[in-house]
Amino acid sequence: MSEDMIYKVQEAIACSRTWAETGWPVTFGPRNVEVSSLKQAQSLPKNFVFRQEAINYWNQAKLTGHDAAESGQKALHALKNSNISAADDALYFCQFIEKPFVEYSKTWLPLYESFKKEMLAVL
Repeated sequence: MSEDMIYKVQEAIACSRTWAETGWPVTFGPRNVEVSSLKQAQSLPKNFVFRQEAINYWNQAKLTGHDAAESGQKALHALKNSNISAADDALYFCQFIEKPFVEYSKTWLPLYESFKKEMLAVL
């Protein structure tokens, strides 16, 4: 597998680990209050009705990002050892884990699609 793919996986791992910090625009409540990171959610006033919902959302994004990154590490190890089948399995799992956030995170699904295209080109 190409060095470029290894680099892309490394970047995705780093990105995935920081989803809750770097965030993306998400709104909460009937007034559509934008809360774009875990830090922002935690800084909401305690009497903000949707504070806990926002904190829970961003904690879930953090946990999901870390889980995806762990699977990404497995893919990286497999790529470095030319084990394409294991890399495919790990990257598939990354994009599966990402599904609840894929509309915003856009990390693992595009990478997995790129990986599949590169594999087809090699075959």
